[in-house]
Amino acid sequence: MNKVCNFCGNMNFTEKKIQYIYKHDNNYLIVNNVPCDQCEYCGEQYFEANVLKKIEKDYNDIYLTGKKAKSEITVPLEEFVEL
Repeated sequence: MNKVCNFCGNMNFTEKKIQYIYKHDNNYLIVNNVPCDQCEYCGEQYFEANVLKKIEKDYNDIYLTGKKAKSEITVPLEEFVEL
């Protein structure tokens, strides 16, 4: 079966490893080297279900059961103010 991009209809994809940002309840988990298929035309990314389930499990292990993350970063936060 040929894959078709749901956004642009392109049929050409590239296997990539990307940085994935998971957000839930104002908490974030940044995961490096996540495998995906990326549309060569529009850049839309497609993930296998088992990959997303693993990310969700890692998030839950860290935020709900206290698993230690590999590393942590501090991120500045600003509110947008119209000029």
